[in-house]
Amino acid sequence: MKPDLQVYRRLLKYLVPFWGTAIVVFIGFTISASTEVAVAKLLEKIINAIQHRDTHFTTIFPLLVVALIFFRGVGQYIGGYYTAVISRHLVFNVRQEVFAKILRLPAQYFLDNSSGHITAKIMFNVEQLTAATTESLRTVVQQGLITIGLLGFLIYTNWRLTLCILIFAPLIGLLIRKAGKRMRKLSILVQNTMGDVNHVVQETVSGNVIVKGFGGQPAEQERFKKHSLENLRRGLKMTAIAQLNSPVVQLCMAMSMAVIIWIALRPEILRDISAGEFVAYITAAGMLSKPIKALTEVNEKLQRGLAAAHSVFELLDMEEEHNQGTLKPELKGNVQFDHVNMQYADGHEAIKDFTLNIKAGQTVALVGRSGAGKSSLVNLLVRYQEISSGSLKLDSIDIKEIDLTSLRTQISMVSQQVVLFNRTVRENIAYGQLEGASDEDVIAAAKAAYAHDFIMQLPNGYDTELGAQGLNLSGGQRQRIAIARAILKNAPILILDEATSALDNESEHFIQQAFDAAMQDRTTIVIAHRLSTIENADVIVVMDQGRILESGTHQELLAKKGTYFQLHQRNFEE
Repeated sequence: MKPDLQVYRRLLKYLVPFWGTAIVVFIGFTISASTEVAVAKLLEKIINAIQHRDTHFTTIFPLLVVALIFFRGVGQYIGGYYTAVISRHLVFNVRQEVFAKILRLPAQYFLDNSSGHITAKIMFNVEQLTAATTESLRTVVQQGLITIGLLGFLIYTNWRLTLCILIFAPLIGLLIRKAGKRMRKLSILVQNTMGDVNHVVQETVSGNVIVKGFGGQPAEQERFKKHSLENLRRGLKMTAIAQLNSPVVQLCMAMSMAVIIWIALRPEILRDISAGEFVAYITAAGMLSKPIKALTEVNEKLQRGLAAAHSVFELLDMEEEHNQGTLKPELKGNVQFDHVNMQYADGHEAIKDFTLNIKAGQTVALVGRSGAGKSSLVNLLVRYQEISSGSLKLDSIDIKEIDLTSLRTQISMVSQQVVLFNRTVRENIAYGQLEGASDEDVIAAAKAAYAHDFIMQLPNGYDTELGAQGLNLSGGQRQRIAIARAILKNAPILILDEATSALDNESEHFIQQAFDAAMQDRTTIVIAHRLSTIENADVIVVMDQGRILESGTHQELLAKKGTYFQLHQRNFEE
């Protein structure tokens, strides 16, 4: 973990663009702080005026009080408002940076971290950064100026008495340091438990059909309660330390005040000062407790913000997807796997010594039991996973030499897990790089995917909002929209990963016809269990535990009477 000072400096760099606004904040709080000192001075003047029967000053005194409150209000408004301006811009800018970073992280990050914890970093942790920046700096500037002003007034009035207050400063500093260490640990735990709470909510919302269908409401309620209670417990511990810290500091201040009053009330001391000066001094000394209390509470905000900063910067410093490739070729669709191995972070070998040459325009079907490595293999093509050893070439170009964006724009992929967005049907088909597609092309792709008819029956046709994950559509309808998206992309390489698994037999028949047309003049890799999807493939590759067991055409493999023959006999049900 990086040192706190280094992290804090990095955090403060986000405030540099707002230096002009910060000057306005400083001016505002300076005006506010000066009125605090003026209160003590005004008390001195009015008491002396009463003693000396100064009717002129007693007459204008009410106006001075009103003016004092007015300027205090103006100063607090200017300082408070423009601090909020800086604070909200800080959160906005960091949140944009974090979200952009998440979009560039490798697939492994999303396997290692739950969506709840990732969301918590963007929403909760980033929000906490303001505690260590604008909130803390606001308190330090506002209350610090008041403290400096009051101490200056006290030293000017009687520097010997003021030393009694300063004697207690090291003790206060020690208490703040001890409390800070404990609050840091608790802040990290609070953020982690918030991620757990967020994760339960997201899982329950996205899986609400399963939760209701299997009567999982009590279990999810209990799980939510468990993580929420843990978050509550950590939060209360942190609050307890913060709240205990303040009274202890105030007790130290009270002890110093008691010493001051005891000394000040000695007859030999009182002889040298007027009643007005005495009251003003005691008032100013008493007023010190409020800003010092606020300054001690800064520690809690600072630790909370620094804990969040460590978490956010840890994410921002993570290694992104490797994209050293500079080539942007127009791919024809030749794919060469040469002794490819792929290992996950946990040590599991998904692909072992895999060698396969796919010519442009060929249709290759991958078959095998679940866990055979079929999906892992196609993930290598779009570089969601990286090969551990061996080589993977497209048109004789090493895949790592091809620019990542260029690579992915030339591969269409339809997965068994359809992802639709809370947007219109048109926006879901013409997504991302396809945004500029004409209505005619979108409709043509939908017709090719046999989706046009049911889309036109929706309330607003192609302008119908699909809602979260498109769950108001049937599984087959969602899959056909995903297929329409892939057809519209018109890429030289097409990957179908269980793409017809959610379709009924009639829909599958039409989709198969659409695919037959879409497969023309392009390389197609099909992963399927259903025989009808793969029997016309140019090459069928039978996989098991990441290896090729056998390969050939449908008839050749049946004649071998090997693994494919056995799968065929069982109609690919296993």
